[in-house]
Amino acid sequence: MQSFLIPFVTISLAEIGDKTQLALFCLASRTHKRASLLLGALLAFAITDGLAILFGEFIARVIPLVWVKIIAGVIFIGFGLLTPLKSSDESMKCELKDPFSTAFTMIVVSEMGDKTQIATALFAVSYEPFTVFLGVLCALGLLSVVAIYLGQSLFAKVEPRLRSYLAGSLFILIGFWQLLEIWR
Repeated sequence: MQSFLIPFVTISLAEIGDKTQLALFCLASRTHKRASLLLGALLAFAITDGLAILFGEFIARVIPLVWVKIIAGVIFIGFGLLTPLKSSDESMKCELKDPFSTAFTMIVVSEMGDKTQIATALFAVSYEPFTVFLGVLCALGLLSVVAIYLGQSLFAKVEPRLRSYLAGSLFILIGFWQLLEIWR
């Protein structure tokens, strides 16, 4: 029970307000396919944290963390710049064409080398790895559900053009946050 509870509570607290939760909150404003968005996020979390458990520090040695953070930052900023620039009627509906792939890609890129992925690897060294994996995945899944449904309901009350600018601004902030982590 301890090998589930400690990672669950720690990862839950560490991820509240983290860039991946903010990204899901933002992506939820751009789709009505919440289940697809959630499944993409969960698969990404399962892969990134599963890799953390399997490979631990090996991941950081193979892919330099600085490059992962640079790539993630640029992707977030690019997505943020493109989000409000779309002016067609279709984009004003704020619908992602493929929420599953979008959530999956953004989370895989942003979570590689993240503090919670490193914490997951460390927990797996101290506790039973499968139970750690379940605890971490439950924490991230719960927070993702909250971010997606809260994002969907809050952004539904905002005019589409403003929603697009807010979402774009949030993605740009997340991108810069990712790049600033390089120097921490």
